[in-house]
Amino acid sequence: MCGISGLVRPRRSNAPVNREIAERMRDVMAHRGPDGVGLYLGERVALGHRRLAIVDVEHGAQPMASDDGQIQLVFNGEIFNHPALYTQLRSEGVPYHTRCDTETILRLYERHGTAMPEYLRGMFAIAIWDDRTQELFLVRDRFGVKPVYYAHLADGSLLFGSEIKVILAAGELRAAFNEQALPDMLANHAPSGDETLFAGIRRLPAGHTLTWRDGQVRIAKYWDLHFGATDTRDDATLIADYKERFIEAVRLRLMADVPLGMFLSGGIDSASITAAMSTLVREPIKTFSVAFAEREANELHYARLVATRYATDHHEVVVSPDEFWQAVPRLVWHEDEPMAHPSSVALYFVSRLAAERVKVVLTGEGSDETLAGYNRYRVTIANAMLGRHYEQWTPGVLRDGVRGLIGTLPASSRLRQKLSRTALVLPADLTSLYFDNFAVFDRTAQRQLLSADARSRLGGIDPYAAATKALGAADGHTLLDQLLYADTKTYLHELLMKQDQMSMAASIESRVPFLDHPLVEFAARLPERLKLRGWTTKYVLREAMKDMLPPEILSRKKMGFPVPIGPWLRGSHQHLVGEFVTSPRALQRGWFDPNTVKQLAAAHASGERNQGQRLWALINFEIWQRIFLDGEPIDAIRMA
Repeated sequence: MCGISGLVRPRRSNAPVNREIAERMRDVMAHRGPDGVGLYLGERVALGHRRLAIVDVEHGAQPMASDDGQIQLVFNGEIFNHPALYTQLRSEGVPYHTRCDTETILRLYERHGTAMPEYLRGMFAIAIWDDRTQELFLVRDRFGVKPVYYAHLADGSLLFGSEIKVILAAGELRAAFNEQALPDMLANHAPSGDETLFAGIRRLPAGHTLTWRDGQVRIAKYWDLHFGATDTRDDATLIADYKERFIEAVRLRLMADVPLGMFLSGGIDSASITAAMSTLVREPIKTFSVAFAEREANELHYARLVATRYATDHHEVVVSPDEFWQAVPRLVWHEDEPMAHPSSVALYFVSRLAAERVKVVLTGEGSDETLAGYNRYRVTIANAMLGRHYEQWTPGVLRDGVRGLIGTLPASSRLRQKLSRTALVLPADLTSLYFDNFAVFDRTAQRQLLSADARSRLGGIDPYAAATKALGAADGHTLLDQLLYADTKTYLHELLMKQDQMSMAASIESRVPFLDHPLVEFAARLPERLKLRGWTTKYVLREAMKDMLPPEILSRKKMGFPVPIGPWLRGSHQHLVGEFVTSPRALQRGWFDPNTVKQLAAAHASGERNQGQRLWALINFEIWQRIFLDGEPIDAIRMA
């Protein structure tokens, strides 16, 4: 786990490639690699590297060069099939000077060129300068566990890095707001395609490569998730097969020459990984949990059940409201964009706790998007079925009457809020039933929220364009598989960036066994009943682990990672709404309608409706603008 950076100039460019710029780009992400630094400077190219040493600690320095010096490589991540590749390549006469996976990437590139990523099983962001062809080659892993951001400048130059701030540090691109991404962010927590909130800065999509040559850029897909023909073997055989593949995915991610641990939330995902780890290691597993003092946001009881069951070396941290909010500005800087989820803050605190004892942790991301773990999947499928029959068999005048009757219920009524999210009110199309129904600010809410000026410029933008495109590209045979594909391409990305940025802020590496690509490809072909069976989510995982986990873990409802944002913003930290949402400074930016914003804040303060998620989005957006657009020092942003 490290950080990579670089720039490359075309022949026609007069801009310099010098040490000062390259070091500035590299060192702004010092938190990603406190164990070492490296730099390659060529005539028209610079590659930078910050190292967090995990494998072959002594010999894995980067950039790494081919024996003739014609190829230079920097790499962030881990290649989990490196031992097998190492053995194979050595047996074929390929010389090695180290035991690290970086050299395996280099040797594969020497043999297979740009087909090299197809041989890798892991999480990776790779940059290769090939002096023979004068090409820069960037690669991002199949699910986007490791980030790659880039800017293609007007003169043909390319700047890239593991974080957006790396590109800004070059001083060649002014931090400017990409307003076209605002509707997407407001609806979906964060931009869900390859755009960012910064004008001119994009992210390389997962499973893609970027090739730069003399100012020209070509982006190509090297992998995609295909559902194909459903596996027709009996359920018991498929469940046993999934369990074996899952444990293998965990085993591969125990590769390290440094201490390793586990983030334990008490949910089925982290508990399953802990259970699998317990069969693979001899010493007690180090587990780490985080919670808040509030009862509704404290899962430590469940985490302790698992820790006790497997006799782990368990550690916990409880975060106070003041600690939470005081950390927010700096963590917005670490994420480079507004924090999509309050759980990012909790993740940072547990990462900081873990960093006192380990350098690597395993985490449970990815199972929800591959095994149908979210409640919204079953709600959407039920709504879609209801909608089809309702429209087919119920006269329009009666449907209008039902819709009107629901509208007469008090706005604060929980019954009205629930019924308004069903096909009794919503149109029977996926945009309404899935995207709008689970958006932060859906299309109607955005029309009310945006100012008249912003609405005139942005009102025609589809906030679900990236997700709709992904939905249309899915080759799944069922609605569930199509939704899983779309979320894997969009929503999962932000969760992985949260995981990467918060763990790296504390200088530790996080690994995600559920996103082992052979495991995900196998899960894609499972029949729907093994993912979602009635109201039971992740059925195959529950069945696979039923003899290894406490019954309380197998049967508990999914909580996500609850953070009591709503109560805090109605009570002890209500002043933050006044400072970052309804203040003249926030409203004078002109993005939002002042009356709508004030009504939203008032409805939350009075308890009429919980607007915590929306207020969180607006607070973060304002803090992001102050840091990156206004240039305000982080320490000057007061949260007390």
